[in-house]
Amino acid sequence: MDLYNNLIGNKENFFLMAGPCVIENKEMPFEIAEKLIEITNKLNIKLIFKASYRKANRSSIDSFTGIGDIEALELLQAIREKYNIPVVTDIHSAQEAYQAAQYVDILQIPAFLCRQTDILLAAGQTGKIVNVKKGQFLSADSMKYVVQKIRTTGNNKIMLTDRGTMFGYQDLVVDFRSIPVMQENNIPVIMDITHSLQQPNQDSGVSGGQPRMIETIAKAAIAVGADGVFMETHPNPKEAKSDGKNMIALDKVEDLLTNLVKIKQALK
Repeated sequence: MDLYNNLIGNKENFFLMAGPCVIENKEMPFEIAEKLIEITNKLNIKLIFKASYRKANRSSIDSFTGIGDIEALELLQAIREKYNIPVVTDIHSAQEAYQAAQYVDILQIPAFLCRQTDILLAAGQTGKIVNVKKGQFLSADSMKYVVQKIRTTGNNKIMLTDRGTMFGYQDLVVDFRSIPVMQENNIPVIMDITHSLQQPNQDSGVSGGQPRMIETIAKAAIAVGADGVFMETHPNPKEAKSDGKNMIALDKVEDLLTNLVKIKQALK
């Protein structure tokens, strides 16, 4: 069974896409991966390790973007090989699709780039699984055109992720109808339970967040049938170099996932 069907084939439980926002150094991703593996093995959850090798979309010119593209990609590849788990990273251009595909299993299209035809086609042409974040400015139904673009490459290994919809200038809301609507494309749909609580466009030049609401969003997503959960986590979110204000602390992940598994089991 290939990776895509293996991930979506377990209808008894959701899968998890989790890790730090960005590769910050050589040690931290391994620490996070080992803890996530321990937790997901215990709960029978399939894990995809997530980390951006570079952050191209930052509010401020002074924000951290990465440690170097190849070095970060090689670290992702090392995690993939050491722990025998799939890894996913963001790409920001068609050229990056071909480069990143040499190191990872899944290419992720950021929400702001989800309509960029050249990036979608390039990602599809690699033959890798493609996970597309729904733009904050798009309806769930309009994501069918994103799916159609990728399918023209002959690649049907597609996932969609909801990460909230803009509500005014500095907040997001989650419309849980988006999950079944996007599932009508006959592909798995993931709920991003951390970025959906982001509060962008702050005067400080750094996005805010509402991490206390992570469990609320996560529980609702599982209850309405999300196939997977996406989260960013860090041993100390206050020290994270990107998106720390809407992350979940690594030591809180097990309790959260335990509660989500209970909800999933109750739905059977």
